[in-house]
Amino acid sequence: MATMPEYDELDATAMAELVRAGSAHPRELVEAAIERAEERDPHLNALVHRQFDRAREDATRVDGDAPFPGVPFLLKDYAGWEAGEPYRMGVRTLRDVDFRPSTDSAYARRARAGGFIPMGRTNTPELAVMGTTEPQLWGPTHNPWSPGRSAGGSSGGSAAAVASRVVPVAHANDISGSIRIPAAMCGVVGLKPTRGRVVTSGPDAPIGMVCEGVVTRSVRDTAAVVTWLSHRSPWWPAPGWDEALAATAPHRPLRIGVCTDAFNGADVEIECAAAATRAGEVLAGLGHHVDRSAPAAYAADELWDLAKVALSVAAATEAAAWRARIGHPLGEADLEPRTWAMVQAGRAVGAVELYATLERMQELARDAFAWWDEFDVLVTPTTAAPASVHGEYLSKYVSGLGSAFTRPVNVTGQPAVSVPFGWPGDGLPRGVQLVGRYGDDQLLVSVAAALEVAEPWVHR
Repeated sequence: MATMPEYDELDATAMAELVRAGSAHPRELVEAAIERAEERDPHLNALVHRQFDRAREDATRVDGDAPFPGVPFLLKDYAGWEAGEPYRMGVRTLRDVDFRPSTDSAYARRARAGGFIPMGRTNTPELAVMGTTEPQLWGPTHNPWSPGRSAGGSSGGSAAAVASRVVPVAHANDISGSIRIPAAMCGVVGLKPTRGRVVTSGPDAPIGMVCEGVVTRSVRDTAAVVTWLSHRSPWWPAPGWDEALAATAPHRPLRIGVCTDAFNGADVEIECAAAATRAGEVLAGLGHHVDRSAPAAYAADELWDLAKVALSVAAATEAAAWRARIGHPLGEADLEPRTWAMVQAGRAVGAVELYATLERMQELARDAFAWWDEFDVLVTPTTAAPASVHGEYLSKYVSGLGSAFTRPVNVTGQPAVSVPFGWPGDGLPRGVQLVGRYGDDQLLVSVAAALEVAEPWVHR
């Protein structure tokens, strides 16, 4: 690369330090990101919108006092919208009408206030409802480790762009594993924060399963960026949210449970299980107390059934919201058959059933929380299988292999992070998920940092 040959080796924290020290200018970072996008994205299909000219202009007026001055960034094409820029969510109709919001989302405003320079938007499945990024509108995003395989979903475009060093950090969100699954499959770090910690683009309601966040290359980036994006939610307040997350090792011996059995009963691939087992062994070697254990509530059939109802209602609500924006809700003629089936299922749920569903989900969350009276952290595989070949999602992942370990944590609202801790001979990364008690994002970041130091992955 003619511009900043060291760019590939820098995380967002390092880039920000160079800018503040005067050793690099935001224009250099932006040009380096553009060069890599133009070279690498044709092999990835991670970007569905490029705003390179705007990014070049943004680089001329960066606030040097911001935490990430001039650092290139990508927004997922689901939430995080920006005024005047195309917003499609993988939906053909929104592409055809060239829908462009008139206002910025709260997430995009916060990202820009941090000094980040958005370079464009990343690919996502339609309405972000699938665990793989293969929308009919844009086609599949390729896994950087094995083109022709899935990058995961629904934040697959973001994870692929970060893994391939186009940008050091990118927007992601998670309603059933959509930060953690692509992080695992692309070999990057993905934290689903505690519900309510990170500013959301839509209503900050106490009943939702969705969380906003980022995917990054390093634990210190995850800690720093999530700290910047955090706010004190009126719905889900938690102590310590005003304090910065720090990528430092835990200061005391922890009680850690390890589970390699899928919570929904799916078969678990041997290397995925081995990655979690290995993480437990490393943590035991660091002086922590490790046992085979997990919350029984995570494996309750009722939890999985109720989550499916809630997810279908979320899809139906998203589809209906477009009446106010384009004059009609998204219907059968606008959506892929799989998405439309979810929307129909959600429309069939009445108010009384939905209220009962959400109430029971909270009761099951309280049941799960009781496990943390005896333990500090849960360690599992992030996914039950590695990245699948494109086109296999319906036969392989719809059965729950993708979200087999992730979905219960969206029901409970707890924090969970996926770190790339498995690197078998097939060349595909495997992720390890760490789950903490509600509000204790700092402890998860600390354990992730300890694993990163014990067996580093950033150089890969």
